[in-house]
Amino acid sequence: MKILTVNAGSSSLKFNLISLPEEQELISGNFEKIGLAGGLYSLKINGSKIKKEADMKDHKVAIELLIKELLDNKIINSLSEIDGVGHRLVHGGDKYAQSVLITEEVLKDVTDLSSLAPLHNPANVMGVRAFMEALPNVPMVGVFDTAFHQTMPKEEYLYAVPYSWYQDYQIRKYGFHGTSHKYITKVMQEKLGKENINIISCHVGSGGSICCIKDGKSFDTTMGFTPNAGLIMGTRCGDIDYSIIPYYLNKSGKTLEEADTILNKKSGLLGITEEFSDHRDIETAMASGNEKALLANDMYVNRIVDYIAKYYVKLNGEVDALVFTAGLGENARDFRAEVLSKLECLGIYVDTGLNDEIAGYLDKHEGLISMEESSVPVYVIPTNEELMIALDTYELIK
Repeated sequence: MKILTVNAGSSSLKFNLISLPEEQELISGNFEKIGLAGGLYSLKINGSKIKKEADMKDHKVAIELLIKELLDNKIINSLSEIDGVGHRLVHGGDKYAQSVLITEEVLKDVTDLSSLAPLHNPANVMGVRAFMEALPNVPMVGVFDTAFHQTMPKEEYLYAVPYSWYQDYQIRKYGFHGTSHKYITKVMQEKLGKENINIISCHVGSGGSICCIKDGKSFDTTMGFTPNAGLIMGTRCGDIDYSIIPYYLNKSGKTLEEADTILNKKSGLLGITEEFSDHRDIETAMASGNEKALLANDMYVNRIVDYIAKYYVKLNGEVDALVFTAGLGENARDFRAEVLSKLECLGIYVDTGLNDEIAGYLDKHEGLISMEESSVPVYVIPTNEELMIALDTYELIK
């Protein structure tokens, strides 16, 4: 089967076409500035990259270009070869604990949940409808970022606010990056030959979350009602004392909307350094002794260590693996070593040689990076959310 995976944003469209069950990526690409001036798109076919400019007034035009590229590059000979389309849907609330075939009822639910993900859910629905029009006879599957975390127990996902807030306004921890954490769980189950695994999955990139996975299911995670909870991130603040917000508003004269923008887009690593949101830039600045870059890195490391230690306790020390994934987790060798050096009190020890061998820009992309005597084996595993979306789609339509 050929499965198309789609991640639609308000002005973007990322896609992959994957052949299953062999898990072969046939083509991938990204359409940018849809509905804006200066539209462009990029494709990757057999390791070769292609970039083109194109005016795209809406997602329908982007999809027409996508289909044309699939046919022109002989990826498919006809649209009938596309067996299913898997759509990334950001927020399914507490109604969707697994991927589903998309119906009008599902689209209504996702639309109704737009207040919980105003930047994502409307764009996701727009993308689904555009593909329904372009490929009317192809089944559409919704894969929710929040679904994997619906196994969290109530004592983990509720906040200590009036219970009516949960009942009336659905205020609770939802968690995100679920597709990534689900993929890491699947890979580690296969690698360790064990279904009910206990792992700590560290998805660390410009956005980041850590997931405590107990018996193969999400037990707790760092992101909360929104993705702005938990870890320090590229531009997100992570956990803070809520009283900072009214205090800051009174002192600064800023509006609530302005403060929300600052906490989501101008905080985190960018807020601390006042220059850099990308950790690669921070590493360069650290090498020249930039004090704010050094401070931001130390704060970031400490926050990750805090959550790993917390989840180690929640799993009663019975941890089958600690896994680093996503951009920073897969590529930043020194950063991983810093985190692991602070976990030695738990008997976790990094093997410097093994750790140094693994980085995304080298030939080796994954593997074990802990010493033999480490109480918990530590792995680097590249995440593959697109493949997870394709696999869920494949299973549902098969």
